[in-house]
Amino acid sequence: MEIYIVRPGDSVDGIAQELGENVEQIIYDNQLVYPYELAVGQALYIDRGTRNAVRAISVSGYAYPFIDGQVLEQTLPFLSELPVFSYGFTKEGELLPPTYGDVEWMIASAYRFGTKPILTLTPFGPDGNFNNQLIHSVVNSPEYTDRLLENLLETMDEKGYQGVDIDFEYILAEDRDAFTAFVWKVADTMRDAGYHTSVALAPKTSASQPGLLYEGKDYRALGEAADHVLLMTYEWGYTYGPPMAVAPVNQVRRVVEYALTEIPAAKIDLGIPNYGYDWPLPYVRGLTKAVTLGNVEAVRLAVKQGAEIRFDSVAESPYFTYVSEGVSHEVWFEDVRSLQAKFRLIQEYQLRGCGYWQIMKWFRANWLLLQNQFYISK
Repeated sequence: MEIYIVRPGDSVDGIAQELGENVEQIIYDNQLVYPYELAVGQALYIDRGTRNAVRAISVSGYAYPFIDGQVLEQTLPFLSELPVFSYGFTKEGELLPPTYGDVEWMIASAYRFGTKPILTLTPFGPDGNFNNQLIHSVVNSPEYTDRLLENLLETMDEKGYQGVDIDFEYILAEDRDAFTAFVWKVADTMRDAGYHTSVALAPKTSASQPGLLYEGKDYRALGEAADHVLLMTYEWGYTYGPPMAVAPVNQVRRVVEYALTEIPAAKIDLGIPNYGYDWPLPYVRGLTKAVTLGNVEAVRLAVKQGAEIRFDSVAESPYFTYVSEGVSHEVWFEDVRSLQAKFRLIQEYQLRGCGYWQIMKWFRANWLLLQNQFYISK
């Protein structure tokens, strides 16, 4: 494969002729829309018809039950695991089904493609946000923990899930050890029943890192308890934060290097974002709210606005600016260059694989690049 960066005056036909490639293939692989306009600085995936896959990795991708059926079916061939987002629970340990729709069709689809459906467990409160009081109640009560485990096993057997993913965030520092003990109990129970357990980890760079996202998670202990972990290496740039790369590779590398001092590489999946953000400017903390957009959508926006896409060589991420109706905007997203940088980290550190948050938007070039770089372990 090759990554081609669009230059001023380029056209799809001209690029295809220059590279000796099929123009329809370039259009298809990069999801270009008629009349196939390009943005200067846009990265195009060019399929040379060869594979550079070096080893098999595990690939997961979170999805809500309202995912478009065609998007899911296009994505499943590239996934080892499909974490269904998500199940909740009460303070007393009663399991709550997803509030976003039926999951049976997703599970059936996963089985058709040889992909393992995974039950994702999250402590969402009535407002739809992570609630650490729910965590506190369950992890500190053997009775509530046992009830939740009983509910989990019953649901997994009934629905056909093959594992559970524990995605607990904002855990209180005082609950750190109780949460670790909870994960041990879940993992041991699941292993006895033939299931596996994974844990999503906030992106720490040291054991003593302060902050509500980090203090409740003991990397070493959770890495020992779980069968594998997902490093949530994204959201440096986020909805209410200042404009910046969502997953700057220089920061992602720091997280990976710390994680490897606590957890074996064979247990670590690298988190990868499948989205970008559009921030109105000037940024004002507490007031400015970015709009989430897909990576293909971001490029189409750059084309529409006549914006040149630039590439930050430190973050290894693309971005552009534009003005609409008198308001300046800054957009950061992912393209095949930024994704290739993350795939290189997986290769360099021999990680278990990667996990996408989330697969709701179809980004064909990402999956083609992933397939070119790795064999996918089913």
